[in-house]
Amino acid sequence: MLRKVVTESFGATIHAVGASQLTDGVIRRSKRMMLDTLGVGLLGSRTDVVNKALKYSQLFQSEEKSSIWGKSDITAPPHFAAFVNGVAVHSMDFDDTWYPATHPSGAVVAALLALAEVTPTRPSGMDLLLAFNVGIEVQGRLLRFSREAFNIPKRFHPPSVVGVMGSAAASAKLLGLSSRQCANALAIAACSAGAPLANAATQTKPLHMGYAAQRGLEAARLAQMGLEGNPAILDVEYGFGVYYEDYNPSVMTLPGVGGSGWVLEEQDVAFKRMPAHLGMHWVVDATLTARAKIPNLDVGQIKRIILQVPPSKYIDCPYPTTEHQARHSFQFNACSAILDASLSVGSFSKDQMERPNLKELLGKVEVHVPGDNQASFDKMYSKVVIETYQGESFSARCDSFYGHWRKPLKQEDLVDKFMANASLVLSSEGAEGVLHTIRNMETEKECTALHSYIRMTTEDDHRYGLRALSQSG
Repeated sequence: MLRKVVTESFGATIHAVGASQLTDGVIRRSKRMMLDTLGVGLLGSRTDVVNKALKYSQLFQSEEKSSIWGKSDITAPPHFAAFVNGVAVHSMDFDDTWYPATHPSGAVVAALLALAEVTPTRPSGMDLLLAFNVGIEVQGRLLRFSREAFNIPKRFHPPSVVGVMGSAAASAKLLGLSSRQCANALAIAACSAGAPLANAATQTKPLHMGYAAQRGLEAARLAQMGLEGNPAILDVEYGFGVYYEDYNPSVMTLPGVGGSGWVLEEQDVAFKRMPAHLGMHWVVDATLTARAKIPNLDVGQIKRIILQVPPSKYIDCPYPTTEHQARHSFQFNACSAILDASLSVGSFSKDQMERPNLKELLGKVEVHVPGDNQASFDKMYSKVVIETYQGESFSARCDSFYGHWRKPLKQEDLVDKFMANASLVLSSEGAEGVLHTIRNMETEKECTALHSYIRMTTEDDHRYGLRALSQSG
């Protein structure tokens, strides 16, 4: 007989955990994560990869309709809305990052908001917060079953593995599934898990987040219909254990029981200040510090640029030719920082990438991998050395960038990031409405207003949103 205590414990905990067990710290952090996710997803809704995903999804129809973020008049079946919005969140690599390494929020938020529009009764803000935290907690627990997971990934993209499990758990919670159904949702989701890192730095990488949202939602709804999977999916090495060579699972207990707390309370997330892979943030901060030391900077006088970074093949791209490669290129991000003294959404445009002086600088970059620079988002560092033809050398080292969990973004900076992103897509009323709703999520009686705000791009949406805001109190 299969040993299934771990899987059963996950199903039981997902089913039993209640809103009263959410702590103030977890609520505060999860609202920050939801706000940031909506902001980067709205910004991403205008990207080419999202347009392709949306065009594909519009081939399918259903009586059930869920919102496409940033589109006032477009809906899709809920599982396809989850897919498109999940793709949008990761389309520019601007979403949050956790430790052990994954992007925790995108798949969960995309699935929950799509599902919330088609449930028989509209969930409250607290229902959404609880389901979101269930999805995050499941990911955090699964990642801690392996020491390998604490390193920068080498084989697969973590959101495609733990993200689909978190999406399934969150969706199961929102649907009010039984313990057994919750366990089955995880087993069903596991059959869709996994995406190789070979697709990093391509248009396909954002699909990992979209599929995690879609297939987690589908897994929960299939479990609700009675579909069953392996009741020991988390217990056996040929189940979820196939993704980690050192897999060592343990039971899941209710937060606050037996000394167990919420993973999110003990481990915060990193929020990005620019739309690029997390590793780029160390390089950019070190580059900007070194650059500031150079009097009367003349980039033509730069002889050599040395980047000391951790080992990672998929974020070492010497001459990027696409925006997705540029977002994963130590070299591009360092050279752009030298030329422009900052990086932003516009830094990855075709015109910026094709500048002759940028290409000249790229040819002067050397990447060094010191033995003490560990491939871990918690332990890595970046040192940048800029040498001139005059024999001068200017260097700086970054151990923790601003936005890392050791140096969290201030709330006002996180709000500024959200407003900058959302305001490019939504009306001012829509962006302010999303912000208002997330700030007051635990007191919102239902989420109808939030769904109207994320579509508010016209005057009609403006009028509808004002009514929703007044009704929400």
